Amino acid sequence: MADAATLCEAFQHTLTVDPEAVALRTAGDAVSITWAEYGDHVQSVTAGLAALGYRRGDTLGIMLTNRPEFAWVDAGAMHLGMAPFSIYNTSAPEQIEYLFGNAGNRIAVTETALLPAILDSGVALDHIIVVDGTPEGATHSLADLEAVGDPAFDFEAAWRAVQPDDLVTLIYTSGTTGPPKGVQLTHANVMLTTAAASQVVDVHFGDRITSFLPSAHIADRASAQYFGLTKGVQVTYVPDPRTIAVALPDARPTVWFAVPRVWEKIKMGIEAKTAAAESPVKRKLGGWALQMAEKQGAALLAGQPLTGTQAVQYRLADRLVLSKVRAALGLDELRWAWSGAAAIAPETLSFFMGIGVNVCELWGMSELTGAGTINPPEKIKVGTVGPAIPGCELRIAEDGEVLFRGPGIMTGYRHDPEKTAEAIDEDEWLHTGDVGTLDEDGYLTITDRKKELIISSGGKNMSPSTIENTLKVTTPLAATIVVVGDGRPYNVALVTLDPDAAAAFAEKAGVAADPAVLAEHPALVAEIDKGIEAGNAKLSRVEQVKRFRVLPEYWAPGSDVLTPTLKLRRKPIDDAYAEEIEALYAG
Repeated sequence: MADAATLCEAFQHTLTVDPEAVALRTAGDAVSITWAEYGDHVQSVTAGLAALGYRRGDTLGIMLTNRPEFAWVDAGAMHLGMAPFSIYNTSAPEQIEYLFGNAGNRIAVTETALLPAILDSGVALDHIIVVDGTPEGATHSLADLEAVGDPAFDFEAAWRAVQPDDLVTLIYTSGTTGPPKGVQLTHANVMLTTAAASQVVDVHFGDRITSFLPSAHIADRASAQYFGLTKGVQVTYVPDPRTIAVALPDARPTVWFAVPRVWEKIKMGIEAKTAAAESPVKRKLGGWALQMAEKQGAALLAGQPLTGTQAVQYRLADRLVLSKVRAALGLDELRWAWSGAAAIAPETLSFFMGIGVNVCELWGMSELTGAGTINPPEKIKVGTVGPAIPGCELRIAEDGEVLFRGPGIMTGYRHDPEKTAEAIDEDEWLHTGDVGTLDEDGYLTITDRKKELIISSGGKNMSPSTIENTLKVTTPLAATIVVVGDGRPYNVALVTLDPDAAAAFAEKAGVAADPAVLAEHPALVAEIDKGIEAGNAKLSRVEQVKRFRVLPEYWAPGSDVLTPTLKLRRKPIDDAYAEEIEALYAG
C-alpha cells in the first residue's frame, strides 16, 4: 500500500487483497495459515496484550525458532504500538539479562525448549508467554494470551493510534566488538526503506520466500516479516537453517535472501552431485553443462552475451541440464534473489548467473533498516553491492569510510547517546564503519571493515575479507578461513572445516568425521594446502597466506568466534587462538 504510514496500516490493507490465500506455512503444509486467519490471530494478540496491561511504547521480547507464531506475535504487539524485538536463540542467560535490561521489556514470548535460558537469566518479567504449552515458569500459553482479550476491545482505534515515528522494533547488533547495541527503528524507517527497495526489486502479493535466518537479524525481519506485512509475501518457516536445501523444493520461493555461506554450500552441492553421477554419460553431460554455465556467467559479467554456436550450446545445456538443476533446487520459479550480510566471492555470483539464478548482491546494516544499496537485477555489476536505493545518498570519507544518509537511518542506539553521536554526525550522515569505493555510476564496492584492515609490518594495507573470500572459493573443505597479519611480516591463516565436506572426506578416507582427527590427517591437510595455493595464485605476493593451521573443532554460529550470521569475531579469535597464531610465525 503506497500511502500507508505504518506497518499496521499496510497490513490491514494487505489482508483485503485475497483473504483466503495462504500467508504463513511450514514444510508440507503441516501448518497453513490464510491471510484472514493471520489477521484474526493478530487482533487476538493485540487484545490479549492490552488485557494484560501493556500499552503503546512498551517493549516485548521474543525468543523463538523460525515458526509462524512469530509473525502474529510480532504483528500483534506492533498493532498495540509496542516495540517487539527478537533475540538470538543461542543467547546465554547472562546475555538475555543484558538485552532485556537494555530493552526494558516486562514480557517475553518463547517456546518450551528455550524457556530455561530466560528463566536462568534472572530477569524479573511480569509475563512469559510460551507458544507451545504452559511448562513450569510460563504464565500463559499463546492460546491463553489470544483468549484473554476483552471482546469490546477497540482494535481499530489501537492500531490507528500508532504513529510513523513510533518504535517498531529493536535490532541488537551481533557485537563483533563489545556488547550488542540496541538499534531503534521506527515504522517510518521500515515503510520508507521497503518502498525504496521495491523500486529496485519488484515484490508483490503472492510472492513466496522462506524464513530460515535468525529473526533477530534485520535480514530475516525485513525480507520475511516486513515484506509479508506490506506486500503480501507468503512465508514458509524453516526452523533448522541447516535444512534449507531440503526445504527449498517445498517452498519454491519466487524471491529469496541468503547469506554468502548458504550460496557457497548450494554451489558446492551442485558441483559434487554432478561429479558423483553414477552414469558416465550423465557425468559428462553435467560437466559440459556446467562448463557452458561458466561461459555464460563470464559473458554476463563482461556485459557481452554469448553469441553464435556458444549461445546455441548454452540454450541446449539449459534445456537438458541447468533447468533441471534449478527445479531440483526449488529455484525454478525464482525471479531474483539477494545475497548480503557479508561479502560474496564474484566467482560464486558468476556461477549462479551462469545456471540461470539471478543473485543481486546488496549491502546494508541494522542501523539503516537493512538495505542501503541493491544491485538492480537488470543491471548487476558483480564485485559491487550496487548503487544507493532511491532517496538515499552515499559518500566516501577522506579515510575511505562509507557514509550513508537516508530515511532508513535509526533514531539511535537505545540508552546510548554517546555511541549514537559517534555513529550519526550533525549532517545526519551515518558513519558505517565499512571501507569502500564508489565508481562513476555510483555503484559501491565494500573492501572491508574500517577496524579490520590488515597493515603489514612493511606498511601494506590489505583487506582480510577479500583474501579470505578468494581462498574459500578454491578451498571447498573450509567453512571459515581467518587471515591474520596485522603488524606482521606476512599473512597466516586459521582454517575450520565445513562439517558436511569433512564428513564426505572422512567417509572416503575411512576415518572418523571428528575434526580433531581430520585436522591432523595428512591427506586432508594436503587438500587444504592445495586450495590455499590455488587461491594464493589469484592474490598479490604480499596478500598471500604463507602458513596455515587447520583447527581441531567446528565453529558454531552465535558462538564466541562467529556471529549468528557467520561474521568473524576477529578480536575474540585472536585472543582464543593466540598460541596457534604465534606458532605459525615461530617457524
